[in-house]
Amino acid sequence: MTLVAFRNLRTRLTVLYMGLFGIALMLVAVAVVTAITGSARTLVRDELTATGAVYGQIWESQSAQLRQGAAVLATDYGFREAIATNDEPTVLSALDNLRARQKVDGAMIVGVDGYATSTGIDLDAEAADTLWNGLNSGEIEAGVLTIGGQSYQAVSAPVMAPVLIGWVVFVERLDQAQMRNLETLSAIPLSASVGIASTDAVRGGVDDSTPTTARTAGGETMVLARPLPSFDAAAPAVLTLSYPMALAMKPFAGMFWALGAIALIGLAILMAGTWFLARGLTKPITDLDEAVHRLQQGEHAEVAVTSSDEIGRLAQSFNAMAGNIRDREARLTHMALHDQETGLPNRLSLEREASRADAYVVTFGIDRFNVVRNAIGYDSMAQLVGALAQRLTVAAGGGRVARVAAGVVGIILYADSDEDALADAASLCAIADTPVKLISATVDASLSAGIARTRGSLGGVDSALDRAAFALDQARDSRRKAAMFDATAYGDPVGNLSLIGELMGALRTAQVWMAYQPKYDLRADAITGVEALMRWNHPRRGFVSPDLFITMAEETGQIRALTEWGVRQAIADQKILSQAGHDLTMSVNISGRLLSDESFAEFALNELAGSEANMCFEITETAVIDNPEMALGIIERFSAAGIAVSIDDYGSGLSSLAYLKRIKADELKIDKAFVMGLDESSRDALLVKSTIDLAHSLGLKVTAEGVETPTALALLRGMGCDNAQGYLIARPLALDGLVERLATPSVEGVTQAA
Repeated sequence: MTLVAFRNLRTRLTVLYMGLFGIALMLVAVAVVTAITGSARTLVRDELTATGAVYGQIWESQSAQLRQGAAVLATDYGFREAIATNDEPTVLSALDNLRARQKVDGAMIVGVDGYATSTGIDLDAEAADTLWNGLNSGEIEAGVLTIGGQSYQAVSAPVMAPVLIGWVVFVERLDQAQMRNLETLSAIPLSASVGIASTDAVRGGVDDSTPTTARTAGGETMVLARPLPSFDAAAPAVLTLSYPMALAMKPFAGMFWALGAIALIGLAILMAGTWFLARGLTKPITDLDEAVHRLQQGEHAEVAVTSSDEIGRLAQSFNAMAGNIRDREARLTHMALHDQETGLPNRLSLEREASRADAYVVTFGIDRFNVVRNAIGYDSMAQLVGALAQRLTVAAGGGRVARVAAGVVGIILYADSDEDALADAASLCAIADTPVKLISATVDASLSAGIARTRGSLGGVDSALDRAAFALDQARDSRRKAAMFDATAYGDPVGNLSLIGELMGALRTAQVWMAYQPKYDLRADAITGVEALMRWNHPRRGFVSPDLFITMAEETGQIRALTEWGVRQAIADQKILSQAGHDLTMSVNISGRLLSDESFAEFALNELAGSEANMCFEITETAVIDNPEMALGIIERFSAAGIAVSIDDYGSGLSSLAYLKRIKADELKIDKAFVMGLDESSRDALLVKSTIDLAHSLGLKVTAEGVETPTALALLRGMGCDNAQGYLIARPLALDGLVERLATPSVEGVTQAA
């Protein structure tokens, strides 16, 4: 009966707890040690607090004395006059005399421009900058200043004449001698020092009233960190008072030895009682602990069941739990590395394989994916992706194909060169291009491929799979079956995105400015209008192409703010031109994205309503076609308000006579691609002539862009073109250059052509 009872874990634990009474004496000893230690800490803490308070009073007293001496010199009329007239010998003499009378280590004068003159001490550049920044901020007049690695107490007094022209500064060295004097004020042999606060103290703030404990090489130390004013906000000064607790506890060493001996005896009694139980109790618990650690590290672990008590039943439960975890982890791992729709390996699985291989990643994208998916449905599309993956697996010799996006699969391809990889990828596309029979239909699927090496970081893209995806886009853009990732064509989208983030600041700092290209009236033989063109001189990148930053502004939504700035600037510059006697039509380009923005239309109409500006909005024809109803309505509002409307770049987009008929415009601008070859191509000449006749028949004026030769200008004049614009007339000019150009009635090229 007794043996059966001892097989129960509860019984064995009861016997063990009976032995714990033997440590009662140890607990008493611990209580005594704790009380003594607490009393010693309280004594040291109070002494540190009192000494810190005394030093605070000494600091304030000494600061007041130094400030009084500095103020005497700062208010002296002759001294202020010497500073105002930059009489440095007089300033140095006055500083030196007062420093000797005040018995301070150094004196200096700091000007409002940051220039410092000192005597008695060598003021380095870093200390001078720190001192000036503190004084100039107006937030500190006295504090700790570090000069050449040595801490000084610095006190300043402003010099007014009558405005602030500088500060008189006295400094007193905070050396070991001063610290020793402070240490003698305490009843205990503490240590004092002045230095820079630690990083943790700066982040958490320095407590000037409550001492804390710290671990040092000599053991536990009680420390009081009292903040001192500092001229360097990033490196606050602190008075540190410290006292090792070992010195405070030294008188109690004999008592502790006695208490330790008593505690050891009690511990020996406890160990004797637990030794008999350890043989049967510890081993199964140890086995369970080791099994848990193996399970934690991802290994499968089981323990032997050696008893029928609580530990035995716990072992059985652990084995069941370990089995369930193993099965669940296998399922989770499979789910994490496989696509749920097709059962194929997923992007993560392919990325892991790519990180271990020195080969190529190839992504195959289903062309016209959205069209095919909408035609056959999502379920059938998943079947199609799986069937294509199976074909690629067989064609690639068993390589694992992973689904990396909705209509994109990827594979690791081993090839000797980029050319071989391109040829192999194109061959795989051809194999997969044959019709695929699904349950619901037979689908003709066509694939394109993007290829990238698994090693390296080309074009700033670290992921080989991302590079292959970009290469797939490049292949489709160039209408090729397969393409290798081209870092040059990819460009620097991240850099461009950061560039557009600087655009709004560039508008405020005049980095963006407006250039104006004249429009020459062929009938009046004079410049009657200008086109406003934005320019950006970046402080690091230099000239930024308008095609880049305007396109990026359209894509990121900044085009609204950019265009609003352009409209306001054009109105202001037109007023300047009008005051100079030049009445010109100002043409401003309006992005097609803004033609569907009613609030922008309200802005433009409100800005022009009271400006008396002679304004023309140039709008690309393709933008009107993209947003026909909204664009046409806004254009009609512009026209009704007296704003001329010009159709820009006509002929470069998808020209539509139906929309041209509906646009209520005043001018048609022929794209420079037709004009620049006018004197060499009869086809271009025929197209330009027919466009001019068409525009005139619709009541539109015609402006030809890209006029660079007198021959082209003469041909345009003969065709009846109304206006010419190009380098022959003038390049885009800043406002000042435009005024100078307008002072010349014509240029040599224009005169010869006439």
